[in-house]
Amino acid sequence: MSVTSMTASEIATKVVSKQPFFILDVRNADAVVDWKIEGENIQYLNIPYFDLLDGVEEIIDQLPTDLDIVVVCAKEGSSIMIAEMIAEEGRAVHYLAGGMKAWSEHLEPVKIGDLKNGGELYQFVRIGKGCLSYMIVSNGEAAIIDATRMTDVFIDFARDLHVTITHVLDTHLHADHISGGRKIAEAVDGTYWLPPKDAEEVTFAYEALEEGRTLTLGNTTIAIQPLYSPGHTIGSTSFIVDDAYLLSGDILFIDSIGRPDLAGLAEDWVGDLRESLYTRYKQLSEELIVLPAHFMIIKELNEDGSVSEKLGTLFAHNHGLNIQDEAEFRQLVTGNLPPQPNAYQEIRRTNMGQISPDEETQREMEIGPNRCAVR
Repeated sequence: MSVTSMTASEIATKVVSKQPFFILDVRNADAVVDWKIEGENIQYLNIPYFDLLDGVEEIIDQLPTDLDIVVVCAKEGSSIMIAEMIAEEGRAVHYLAGGMKAWSEHLEPVKIGDLKNGGELYQFVRIGKGCLSYMIVSNGEAAIIDATRMTDVFIDFARDLHVTITHVLDTHLHADHISGGRKIAEAVDGTYWLPPKDAEEVTFAYEALEEGRTLTLGNTTIAIQPLYSPGHTIGSTSFIVDDAYLLSGDILFIDSIGRPDLAGLAEDWVGDLRESLYTRYKQLSEELIVLPAHFMIIKELNEDGSVSEKLGTLFAHNHGLNIQDEAEFRQLVTGNLPPQPNAYQEIRRTNMGQISPDEETQREMEIGPNRCAVR
């Protein structure tokens, strides 16, 4: 039997469409517990690579005969070797091309909808990391919000749409992944926007993203209205787009709420978080479609692979929005914080322009799951 590769894009399609398949993950057990490919119909077996060096005969009977088998490792080398051993036993088998690093970096664009006076809104789903980025298009111009460091994806997508990127915005100073916003703005000669309260230590020029400023795209004047909503960071800013969409950054997710501690100020910022969610957001239309900057679990994906929900639905069903006692809220938030994201301090310093790690170092810094939410 031959060994064939399976790309991150192909696996993402299987996950979104809930196709059943089988993963043999040959990373160490602690890496798998921390972070793995998730999906509703995935069967999973973890056997570390070193335990298979003498052969795969003992696990052959554990591999299904009626499902695609995909061998997964960190960078692909070990999975190719194990896949070849499985093939020698007469079984058809695939390996994940590029390993979990490729899974972490894959971005899947999904069209969210058409805008009122012409234009479109796209969501870029980083399914292996839980990051969500956005592109708003109107009359030949585009704005990008919360871009990841895989900048070519956004630039190429805009080129294919025959639009010019004029604005690049970050809802806050990210701590779990490296922003591609400034790099994109420099590449296309666009304007990079950042909340000034998150930018006190940055080393580069930026445009201050503040309430009262309305960005427009194209001649159709699609308004992107900033809404100051601190709590995840002191500068966190949401966007209301076209009076129809609420880009909530890392303040509000579909199944949880943002954590306030990534600058070491949980006790100080938890009150801001509650004010943003329970007062500022309560004043908004419940018909707004919430588009967060991250998702936590694969069940948050819609049938088309997008992540979104009406604000009114979240106020009804998101537990983090339904704790009336403030003391209980504070305890829920500060007492249920997950581990810090990998290398989060270095990521923050990178996003402030204070350090400039090389590409491979940046990839290593981002390895692991998204950890921006309260559990």
